[in-house]
Amino acid sequence: MLFNSLQFAWFLPVVFALYWAIGRKNFRWQNLFLLVASYYFYGCWSWKFLLLIIISSVVDYVIGLVLQDTEKPLHRKLLLAVSLATNLGILGFFKYYNFFIASFIDLFARNGIDLDPFTLKIVLPVGISFYTFQTLSYTIDIYRRQLEPTRDPVSFFAFVSFFPQLVAGPIERAKSLLPQFERERTFDYDTARSGMRQILWGLFKKMVIADNLAPAVDQIFTNYTDLSGSVLVLGILYFAIQIYCDFSGYSDIAIGTAKLFGFKLMTNFSFPYFSRDIGEFWRRWHISLSTWFRDYVYIPLGGSRASKGRQFFNIFVTFTVSGFWHGANWTFIAWGALHGLFYLPFIFLGRKKYKDVAAQGRWLPSIREASSIAVTFALVLLAWTFFRAPTVTDALQYIAGIFDPSLFSMPSAYRLPLVYVIGILGFEWLQRSKVFALDIESWPVVLRWSFYMLLVYLILFLGTGAPQSFIYFQF
Repeated sequence: MLFNSLQFAWFLPVVFALYWAIGRKNFRWQNLFLLVASYYFYGCWSWKFLLLIIISSVVDYVIGLVLQDTEKPLHRKLLLAVSLATNLGILGFFKYYNFFIASFIDLFARNGIDLDPFTLKIVLPVGISFYTFQTLSYTIDIYRRQLEPTRDPVSFFAFVSFFPQLVAGPIERAKSLLPQFERERTFDYDTARSGMRQILWGLFKKMVIADNLAPAVDQIFTNYTDLSGSVLVLGILYFAIQIYCDFSGYSDIAIGTAKLFGFKLMTNFSFPYFSRDIGEFWRRWHISLSTWFRDYVYIPLGGSRASKGRQFFNIFVTFTVSGFWHGANWTFIAWGALHGLFYLPFIFLGRKKYKDVAAQGRWLPSIREASSIAVTFALVLLAWTFFRAPTVTDALQYIAGIFDPSLFSMPSAYRLPLVYVIGILGFEWLQRSKVFALDIESWPVVLRWSFYMLLVYLILFLGTGAPQSFIYFQF
């Protein structure tokens, strides 16, 4: 079920009304109802893959309880290993089986040995990368004794399958979200209003910006060998805005929907394209994933408590694994490795972390800030080329096509989508100090509601018709 579909348009108000009606009696009945609603939500894609969520939930629920009562270090490690093997085994089979088989066959073919290309048709279950990491963090935190396990199976199963963030995050930690299932929730009108604004903004970014940029991006990347360098620059610029509006749009809808039910999810995007270095970019882009890898990969490797060389190794491994998390393709690994390389100056120069937004309290950035933003954005665009291209070879050829004399020519086509790019970046720049861009409660009532109506109009009349899937569903 897509957030931008008519099916969800009737599903959400029905679930919302029944949820709060049930909540007058007992919040545990709310949890049970949310569990059923979430399973139905996921089952609209494929009921058979619900079994994977249930297996993951059962394994980690039981292991969490046993871990709490187990003192012997060896036994605790074995229990954690079972959780890791189960979750990562399921994820690895469905997500990477065909990739490893194809790479294995290709390796032998390069040495003149032809193998029978027998592979299974493995279908990737929607959201598996997200809920797998969510349940893993639960058992790891219990193993580290940073979290007490829950003894309420309904609360835990609802936490794992909570429908607003089940399919594409944010990847919530149990110590943040699970306690919200274990206490009474009351309806708050102001929170619900904020949730509706965030849903509206997410729908606008997805249906008006991302979906209208998608055709131009697809055409440019398909025909890049026949296009000028200036058009290729537009292509990667459009993709950067497309994937941002698509993914952050999903996160906004998820966070806003959760607010309607009395839950608070973590912020997943915070105006990342206004970052002044790569470190700041990753503190603002897909925050739930970057902090997950920080806490469960980077820090266990030694983090920043080691030599400069070891720090770079830790960063490089973390980003490469992060790239591989995104999909079974060498392009994603290259994308992650590039971001690891971009961190080199950040590590060896020992630059301070930015704790404010760019041009804090000012309309325009200083020359130094503008230069830093431009350089960071250019590096991000370079990496996005590998993320979007079908192969590493295509990415390299695409980049080579940019650095051509035609780069300095006026683009002969694909200029109209620039309106979307300038519009969204301009508005978000003005709102960059907010939690999300449509946080406009301080505006005069008439202006505020006029803007809401404008967004609704644009969604209805500039939407691309049939609901388009979200990019991160493939991960």
